[in-house]
Amino acid sequence: MNEVVTKKDIKIENMIYEIRGKQVMLDSDLARLYKCKNGTKTINLAVKRHINRFPERFMFQLTKDEYDYLRFQTETAKENNMSRTLPYVFTEQGVAMLAAILRTPVAEEISIKIMDAFVAMRKSISSNLLEQKYINNLVLEHDKRIKALEDSLKKLIEKKNLTNKIKKIEED
Repeated sequence: MNEVVTKKDIKIENMIYEIRGKQVMLDSDLARLYKCKNGTKTINLAVKRHINRFPERFMFQLTKDEYDYLRFQTETAKENNMSRTLPYVFTEQGVAMLAAILRTPVAEEISIKIMDAFVAMRKSISSNLLEQKYINNLVLEHDKRIKALEDSLKKLIEKKNLTNKIKKIEED
């Protein structure tokens, strides 16, 4: 996969998670990438000022279970470091909207890299799906062949058993 890398070898693809069936990025990762001086506070304030631009399909807050699962999967953010509120996550569209309202020196550059990362992730997923479909078709074809061989073997065994019975009867 063509990996999109920012300065300091941070791979943006490693910051994209699947939650609720959507590819999303954590507000804390975005704040770090966008070099927000006040971290997620900058992002939260910008979103609040433009809340009508962020429907739930662009941004949503994680539940405690989702956050715990994400922490478990990524082995990050110890329990005692957890902020008082649960983090927000942004979909690809939400990231694009966020980039339009943030005023950091690197927002445009990083936004392009983030969009490239989302595209790379989609291509990877699409490629994996095509590969999986091919494998599934092979398995189905092999399954049919195995069943045909089993049926043939069963018939041969039945024929041999019948032949043995006939020989036994003839011997008696």
